[in-house]
Formats: sequence, C-alpha cells, structure tokens
Amino acid sequence: MEFTAQQIAGFIQGEVEGDPLAKVSNFSKIEEGVSGTLSFLSNPKYNQYIYDSNASIILVNKDFVAEREVKATLIRVENAYQSLALLLSVVENAKPKKTGISSLSNISKTATIGENAYIAPFVNIADGVKIGNNAIIHTHCSIEENTEIGDNVLLFAGVSIYHDCKIGNNCTLHSGVVIGSDGFGFAPSVDGVYKKIPQMGNVVLEDNVEIGSNSIVDRATLGSTIIRKGVKIDNLVQVAHNCEIGENTVIASQTGISGSTKIGQNCILAGQVGIAGHLQIADGTIFGAQCGLANSIKEPNQMYMGSPAFNLRSYQRSSIAFKTLPDLQKMVFELQRKITEMERVLQNK
Repeated sequence: MEFTAQQIAGFIQGEVEGDPLAKVSNFSKIEEGVSGTLSFLSNPKYNQYIYDSNASIILVNKDFVAEREVKATLIRVENAYQSLALLLSVVENAKPKKTGISSLSNISKTATIGENAYIAPFVNIADGVKIGNNAIIHTHCSIEENTEIGDNVLLFAGVSIYHDCKIGNNCTLHSGVVIGSDGFGFAPSVDGVYKKIPQMGNVVLEDNVEIGSNSIVDRATLGSTIIRKGVKIDNLVQVAHNCEIGENTVIASQTGISGSTKIGQNCILAGQVGIAGHLQIADGTIFGAQCGLANSIKEPNQMYMGSPAFNLRSYQRSSIAFKTLPDLQKMVFELQRKITEMERVLQNK
C-alpha cells in the first residue's frame, strides 16, 4: 500500500514541508534511505544524513532547523520517534493474523482456548490451562497446568510457562522466556549440604507486559512474583523469586534483580544493573549501566551511577577525582620522598 505525505501528516497531526503528494510504501533508516520509503530524524547525531538521504519522506521534530537544502519531503511533528512508532504499529496491526489450531499440537482436553487463537505445531498445553481470545502461540511453547493467559497474548517460539502462573492481556513473551521456574531457594544443613526449599508460589504478569528473549521470572517461594502492568523487560534479564516490579518500569539487558526486592513505578534500569535482595526502590528511580545496589532507595525520582551505586551528582564529582588518581598518586610519592629527605637532613643536624 502507498500513502502520500499529506495522508501520513493527517494521521500523525504533522505539517508537510515539500511535496504533499510524495508517496511511500515502506520504511528505511535515514542513512540508508531509498526512494519510496519513509524515514525519520530525532537524534541530532544523525543530522548529517538528512541532506543526502534518498528517502521520499522524512519525519522530523518541529524544532529541526535545516542547515542546507533537503531533497526529501519533510513532515514536522512534536516527536518524530513517537510518530514513527505509531506508524509502525499501524502497519504491524494491519498484517494478516494467523488463526487455527495445528493437529500437531498437544492440548489437554481440560484446557480452554479462546476465539481466533493460533496454536502452532508442537505446542504443549497442559491440564486446566485457560487461554483468552486472539492468542498467538508459536511452535515449541510449553504451558503447564492451571496457568491462565489473557486476551491478545503473543508467545514466540520456545516460551515456557510453568504451572499456576497468570499472564494478563496484551502481553508479549519472546523466544526462550521462562516464566515460573523455581526461585533460588536452598537451606544449608549442619553437614554443609544445601537442601532445596520447595517453591510453592507463582508468577503474575499484569496487562501490557513485554519480556525479551531468554529472560527469566522465577516463581515465588510463597505468594507471587509480580510484574505490574506496562513493564518492559529486555533480553537476558533475571527477576528472582518474590520480587515485585512496579508499573511502567523498564529494565535493560543483563540486569539481575535478587529475591524479594520491590521496585517502584516508572523506574529505569540500564544494562547490567545488579540489585541485592530484600530492597525497596522508590518510584521514578533511574540506574545507569552497571550500577550495583546494596541498599534501599527511599527518595523518588533520583538517578544513580556506579558500583556501589550513589547519587548522580556525587558520582560526577567523584569521577573527576577518578581521572586524576594517577597524578595524585605521583604527587603523594613525591611528597613522601621529600619528607624522607627532610627528615634525613634534620637527623644529620
């Protein structure tokens, strides 16, 4: 399907600058733009590419100022990245959806499957499972006993959901995700042998949660590990037993959250953040990459860096000192040498 700049601008409430009849039928990156595609510019680091891009239409922020002529038709919007996301969502939702249940799937007679579901070959659905409407479950997924899955859920290949877990509406789990595996619970005995503590709880994912490939959410020892609505989790993340992740929190790759930690709403955890167990994290907290946290955060809307993590302003001041440590060390050694010489002179007198 082709769309004109005028049609696109009307949909995203933008202003056309150039040919309103310019047409596109696909998307491209601005540095690889070709005729007939739509691209976008939101990061000033990529400004240089807009002047030579062959994309027919480019979304830009309203405050973008061109330093020279741009060949493409521009559509000015409040936020180019958000407008692109909206357009991509529309295109994705317009694609035909698979439906039907494969005869090569293994579905218990006591399981309940909603309307318009797609169940691929080699999917296993155990006793007592309930799946809502419009579910899409790709090959080699495993859904164990008494798990409940809401409407419009998308499970990519190889997702495993253990028994008694609950998945809300509009959730997406990417390949290799494991929901409800045992928490890391072992008790040392007198002879030094660790004995397993049965993990009797479950995992609850609320609505609109998305979890990236090969991430794991462990089941609770007792009660529930809870991922609140709107949470987005990247690839290769572990959420341990009895944790609670607040609404609309975002967690980047290779982050690990230890057991029984409660993270507030609208927090951001960058890559490789490590959080100790039994902590409380206030709403709106931001952790930079590779933060290591051992204590609770009580003040909301603060940013932290470093390991151990501390307030961003303190970290920035300290980083100045970090850079000068080699010079400071040389100064200390030189002072020590001079003091030693002075002491020797005084002793000789």
